[in-house]
Amino acid sequence: MSKGTHDYVDDPRNQHVLINLNGALKPRSEAMVSVLDSGFVLGDGVWEGLRLHAGVVVFLENHMRRVYQGAKALDMDIGITKEQLVERIYATLDANNMTDHVHIRLMISRGLKATPYQDPRVTIGDATIVILPEYKSPKPETLINGVSLFTVHVRRGYPDVQDQKVNSLSKHNCIQACIQAAKAGADEALMLDPHGFVATCNSTHFFICTEDEVWTSSGDFCLGGITRGKVIEVCERNGITVRQKNFSLFDVYGADEAFVTGTFAGLAPVREVDGRIMGSGQRGPMVERLQNLYLEFIAEQIAKGR
Repeated sequence: MSKGTHDYVDDPRNQHVLINLNGALKPRSEAMVSVLDSGFVLGDGVWEGLRLHAGVVVFLENHMRRVYQGAKALDMDIGITKEQLVERIYATLDANNMTDHVHIRLMISRGLKATPYQDPRVTIGDATIVILPEYKSPKPETLINGVSLFTVHVRRGYPDVQDQKVNSLSKHNCIQACIQAAKAGADEALMLDPHGFVATCNSTHFFICTEDEVWTSSGDFCLGGITRGKVIEVCERNGITVRQKNFSLFDVYGADEAFVTGTFAGLAPVREVDGRIMGSGQRGPMVERLQNLYLEFIAEQIAKGR
């Protein structure tokens, strides 16, 4: 069993990368935060996964908008501007001489607490900002052979319980979903919304292809995925009918193809859902076409430069 679309090719260079901790570059073995940090104590913060292609962090504007929106929703002051954060990200990459096949984990917590308690008013430090770049590429077989999914009992809930639009450090529901899927022998979890319609996966977004159309969830109960949005845009630009709508497992089991999207791996086919083989059980023509169109879209972003 793989680790889903986040299964990666190990790279020994990662043991020597410099990690940016609050503006200071630290060797991996020395980059540490306090046990009283809000992120460690409470999962109080936001994060982003970013991808470096040919020297350019693609769709960076979208990622910055999401991270600052999330921070505002949590009433958290990041302490620096978007422009300053972008400069810090690129400075970290340049210090590591990184240009390609790099995944960046940006993590921002509310900061140091006076005592381990949830009230933001006992925060005594500035926000903790960590930029962790790694040489990290998805396994090639994942992009061809795809992943298996299992529908879990853990739901994507209403925004008045935990708003799924916030890319929060608190990922307990997704972790529970991931555990259940792994125990069932699947790579990742397929999660439903409170009404029983398909919402998303535990760490990626889900699409089906049926009768030359591409469907994804309404988006009401999932994170505003950057790659999800770009794939929708790719479809629209290339005359492929794409629908954001409610659909059930009935539609999933009978679909011609299925795939998931995420910043790390881009598009990966789904070969199986709940023991039902999707299509022929191999990457289908629509998924392969979309993979190629998405790579062309990334090439356009690279051409624009930093």
